[in-house]
Amino acid sequence: MTTIFLNGEFLEAADARVSAFDAGLTHGVGLFETMAAKVDEDGAAEVVRVYDHLDRLAASAKALRLSDDLRKPALAEAIKRTAEKCGLARQRIRLTLTGGDLNPVSAARTGAQPHDPTVMVVAQAATEYPDEMFEQGVVAGIADLKANPFDPTASHKTLNYWARLSALQSASMKGAAEALVFQVTNHLCGGCVSNAIIVKDGSLYTPIVRGEETDGGLPSPVLPGITRAEVLDEARRQGLETTSKMLTIDDVLDADELMLTNSSWGILPIVRVEAEEIGGGSVGEITRKLREKLVVA
Repeated sequence: MTTIFLNGEFLEAADARVSAFDAGLTHGVGLFETMAAKVDEDGAAEVVRVYDHLDRLAASAKALRLSDDLRKPALAEAIKRTAEKCGLARQRIRLTLTGGDLNPVSAARTGAQPHDPTVMVVAQAATEYPDEMFEQGVVAGIADLKANPFDPTASHKTLNYWARLSALQSASMKGAAEALVFQVTNHLCGGCVSNAIIVKDGSLYTPIVRGEETDGGLPSPVLPGITRAEVLDEARRQGLETTSKMLTIDDVLDADELMLTNSSWGILPIVRVEAEEIGGGSVGEITRKLREKLVVA
């Protein structure tokens, strides 16, 4: 059962509409977050790492001048209520925030006050992945798409996802479950819809994300993933060393293990990139241990 909360009220799918002048539609002005949720037998919902997602959303909204005054407790409550009304035991929650019914360029020119943003929460059944994906690992391709560190939106979860979805579709047509995206400098970003972590000699290495740049370095076009952060925290709890650094294709192909992380599948083991096996073509022990500990809905 799909449940929709739009601008303060629950609506049936057929009635959930936004204005033809909504900035999300007309200019792609908007952000989104995808979360996992679970509902217990008493109907109480738990949204996994909800405030981590809302903190990231609020930071992006402020940085991109979409909004500097998001009410995170109210959004958290709306998400929880939507999950509980949906009622499914395992859910995928998408929160979408757009610029609302106003042209942002015209507003800047005229000094008009921005309209309220459009806020939509959609709860539906969680995506079911075959167990074999995690037990045996999957293949990743290499996307033609290149990320630009000087694109100010690149490291944010904006509505402009067409290029990434197109690259993911191309990978799927070739039998790959994901595709690795590199920067214009040929350094690894991650997957089309995921962050990347490699394991080498018992240590974890991951691309530098927004907020981790060093003074004088290029800005990072990599989204700071919520699941990525949790995996790295768990690795440190297990006594493993973690390092954020610029990674090349050679680092990827020489890795003992490669994993891709997001809020939907948690940790996805990659055992081959294009024709090249990673770690002998089987899921590594560190990846297995981290996946066992990761909290997912």
